[in-house]
Amino acid sequence: MTAEIAHGLVDADGRLAEAEDALLGLVMRAGGGLGRPVAVPQLATLARLARRLQVPIARSVTVADRDADIELFVRAQPEAEGVRLSVAGWRERQAWRPKGEDAEADLLDTAADWRWESDAALRLRFASIEAGLRYGFDAVGLLGKPVTELFTFEPDTAGQLPIIDALANRRSFSGQPAKLRPSGRPVLVSALARRDAQGAFAGFAGGVVLVERPQPEGVAASIGDRLERALRTPLGRIIANADSIQAGADGPLAPDYAAYAADIASAGRHLLGLVDDLADLEAVERPDFQPELEPIDLADLARRAAGLLSVRAANAGVTIARPEADMSVPAIGDFRRVLQILVNLIGNAVRYSPQGSTVDAVVHPDASVTVTDTGKGIAPDDQARIFEKFERVDPSEPGGSGLGLYIARRLARAMGGDLTVESAPGEGARFTLQLRPPL
Repeated sequence: MTAEIAHGLVDADGRLAEAEDALLGLVMRAGGGLGRPVAVPQLATLARLARRLQVPIARSVTVADRDADIELFVRAQPEAEGVRLSVAGWRERQAWRPKGEDAEADLLDTAADWRWESDAALRLRFASIEAGLRYGFDAVGLLGKPVTELFTFEPDTAGQLPIIDALANRRSFSGQPAKLRPSGRPVLVSALARRDAQGAFAGFAGGVVLVERPQPEGVAASIGDRLERALRTPLGRIIANADSIQAGADGPLAPDYAAYAADIASAGRHLLGLVDDLADLEAVERPDFQPELEPIDLADLARRAAGLLSVRAANAGVTIARPEADMSVPAIGDFRRVLQILVNLIGNAVRYSPQGSTVDAVVHPDASVTVTDTGKGIAPDDQARIFEKFERVDPSEPGGSGLGLYIARRLARAMGGDLTVESAPGEGARFTLQLRPPL
């Protein structure tokens, strides 16, 4: 099968408006074509779900094509003209699985913090979008790229690279030390060898486990860490299943039940955000908390944060003005933590900005970045309060946990910098992250 990524567009009425050859061929073999409803049910369902929720949806699906089943990775991106489809994978599904492989797959899915997949040439065909948002990589942009653009593999304690041995022998592997690009976050990578319908090696389906810093002797893992590990995978499954139910993936559904499913998915996302916040809260309040300081490019991080929030901004009718592509501002900080702060600031600015406005992310030569919005502003009496735990400008408004700015300021100060705000009612807000410039 083809290893390409095929693109297409489904219009607001659910008709296929554009399609590259591989995607068009699949749809035509299912009885559809350009200008007609999408004849592949799985693709139609994902397009309908993305359009209804107005958020990007990425899923692995299996579709029937002639005499074979084809495994695809599909991303559905809502746009003004409809829903943009990116379809990768194109692998014939194995008709049988060796004894015990189902149990191994279930174990991998349960133990991993997030998932990835590659083809036989080690080109990525799936990477977790949620992990990309959290750890600073473009999960969709990496599709079709070598896995080494996501991971920097390192020798294990025996001086070996398990992934190389697994590739040479077409078998599964585990415990491969690696670092995420570009944040340098240490991880352990494992994967099951995949087979096609003829039993030939077809790539890897893998999981990633985050490597935590060693705890001081006699100190147990924090409650936040245990909560995150225990809840992240099951919550992800609940959200995915609720989204599918809401979209009617298994057939028509009464409106009340679809609404219940939407409520479940929304509550799941909110709870997942709380889990992330609690884990971060415990981390920054530990007496031994130390960010991983290194030289960083603050302009690059501002561009990355703006890119990660571009879909949310477009859905809200807000434009994010980011630093020019050739701009570079050196600073000292923790790559992942600075990205986390900027995503929080820009995300808040998008949330509180009126439709048709612009959020500015401006980087300054003194190793600072200012995020400015044109929202309703913050009263002087509230400007200190919003940096406290569980505090928000207006608790009656839907939103986060009230921990984001508290965590962001703690992180900034732990890196030798600060996070401040300038605002007045009706005049928007200017949040400035100041970091240390290089010596």
